[in-house]
Amino acid sequence: MSLSRSSVETLIDLVEIKLSCVEVYDRDDSRELVVLQRCKEELMHLIGLVQKAPAELIALPRGRRRGRRPHA
Repeated sequence: MSLSRSSVETLIDLVEIKLSCVEVYDRDDSRELVVLQRCKEELMHLIGLVQKAPAELIALPRGRRRGRRPHA
């Protein structure tokens, strides 16, 4: 089964909406973001909008370790 161009464009729009809503708080959120970015790239590749490119890697902010206190 193949998808029509308009169906793929609709799916791209939906993935972009989901991407705009994702807030990265932990590794699972970061993985979800990468999966969505790859999904968008694959969909765009299907209709010939872009060459295949790797998804961006998202750096998570490093939190403070437990038990350590800042120097006063």
